[in-house]
Amino acid sequence: MMRKVTKIFVAMVLAFGIVACASYYQVKDPTGGSIYYTQKLKQKRGTVTFQDAKTGSTVTLQNSEIKEISKEAFNEEVPGSK
Repeated sequence: MMRKVTKIFVAMVLAFGIVACASYYQVKDPTGGSIYYTQKLKQKRGTVTFQDAKTGSTVTLQNSEIKEISKEAFNEEVPGSK
């Protein structure tokens, strides 16, 4: 019984840690001036790929400016993300 409680407690701590460590990004395309918002980025050889939180589109940029932002700033910019 104690083992089961310990496993549940560990699972809850891990789940909380994943949620608490969420990252939010503002990605700017300096060439076109577009600004995107996302929670996940994949960077490979100078290229960044992500899903835009506003449109749901997958975006790939060769040149970008990435800035980590707060959850509050992300929620202000992305409707329905709260």
